[in-house]
Amino acid sequence: MRTAYSVADVRAAERELMARLPEGALMRRAAAGLAVACGELLGKVYGARVVLLVGSGDNGGDALYAGAGLARRGAGVTAVLLSPGRAHPGGLAALRAAGGRVADEARPALERADLVVDGIVGIGGRGGLRPEADRLVRAAAATATVLAVDLPSGVDADTGEVPGDAVHADATVTFGAYKPGLLIDPARERAGALRLVDIGLRLPGEPAAEALQHADVAELLPRPAAESDKYRRGVVGVVAGSARYPGAAVLAVAGALRGGAGAVRYVGPAADAVLAHFPETLVHAGPPHRAGRVQSWVIGPGIGEEAEALDDVLAADVPVLVDADGLRFLTPERVRARTAGTLLTPHAGEAAALLGRDRAEIEAGRLRAVRELAAGYGATVLLKGSTTLVADATGPVRVNPTGTGWLATAGSGDVLSGLSGSLLAAGLPARDAASVGAYLHGLAARRAAGVRGAPVTASQVADHLGVAWRDVQD
Repeated sequence: MRTAYSVADVRAAERELMARLPEGALMRRAAAGLAVACGELLGKVYGARVVLLVGSGDNGGDALYAGAGLARRGAGVTAVLLSPGRAHPGGLAALRAAGGRVADEARPALERADLVVDGIVGIGGRGGLRPEADRLVRAAAATATVLAVDLPSGVDADTGEVPGDAVHADATVTFGAYKPGLLIDPARERAGALRLVDIGLRLPGEPAAEALQHADVAELLPRPAAESDKYRRGVVGVVAGSARYPGAAVLAVAGALRGGAGAVRYVGPAADAVLAHFPETLVHAGPPHRAGRVQSWVIGPGIGEEAEALDDVLAADVPVLVDADGLRFLTPERVRARTAGTLLTPHAGEAAALLGRDRAEIEAGRLRAVRELAAGYGATVLLKGSTTLVADATGPVRVNPTGTGWLATAGSGDVLSGLSGSLLAAGLPARDAASVGAYLHGLAARRAAGVRGAPVTASQVADHLGVAWRDVQD
């Protein structure tokens, strides 16, 4: 599990550790890890040209001490001081003693740099970069590799929001713990490759955010036992599709079947299309409560204005996943009245409608939006997008690490709904079903796209779910 902690928790852990260490030891420890990462990015340190963009805080001190280490190994290190009178005095003295220098003019140094180290603003920074800093950052990005210290300057460490101009790094070296903003877009896109340097922090038990890894997903995957039948494996009911959108039903059923369901019961007007693709599907004309026994329901993909079945499904005493068109007919009161679990799976536009906001506001503040939806509706919420987030009232927000831009294709959300619904039917709590579903969905898209990244369709994503399942277990 990759865990991310809030700025407040990291700061508290740093204070506790600094009280037990000699003065300045923690900064030098962080800087040593930073210098190693710089060396690895450069490949060859001796003779390399490194420019440090140095702000007034400890972030700038980390950069200066790391620069001193690189200078001692033969790099030509130049510091550009954005606040000359407020640069970290110990770090500045160490850099000069090692043979580094302070630039009189920034532009010539940046034009010759092999590596630029962003030490402008640390994790406590708020707001975007000031105009002067932004001009330097843009000049650096045009000619050199950019490495951010702890996080790209100008992004919000706690939320992943980017309130103004910010560094777009090729790599980020962060200290002690990941910060939520390094895992959540739009900030994540600016962080580049991540490297965590362990500096010995004792962090609290519960992080602010977490991202599952292969081993975590493998542990959660439901597996049939020798005595399993289709009901023990889980039967999922799917209410999807319409005369206009029969393909939505086919894709949702595909996700459910390839997500491990023991059986799928389909209710809706696209039965002929579903059976043509998946003859093992159990179809029924409806209403849903007469279709037979299920352990979960999926409702919404492609149903259009046909919302009569939603009341029926919401009244069921089994977990329910509501997606796409089904979300348009929800209210917080209807969801909160349920006794079984509810999983909502909106994209940014649907989340905006549920919250009465603009889509741009949701995309700029994804973490805030998913938490607000989960609290307001008393449900588990999977917010789809460039970083898919899962939130409920019980634990850290989960961030899916397997997403890919190739999933931005018609019908891929329908596949995810069926897949996550099958995991609900197998007995996974909504939080785990959503997280595992998103993880496998992303892996399947990556597999379908291949090494070079060819375009994929939602059907191809569904076809590769079995491969993704095996990947996780290998």
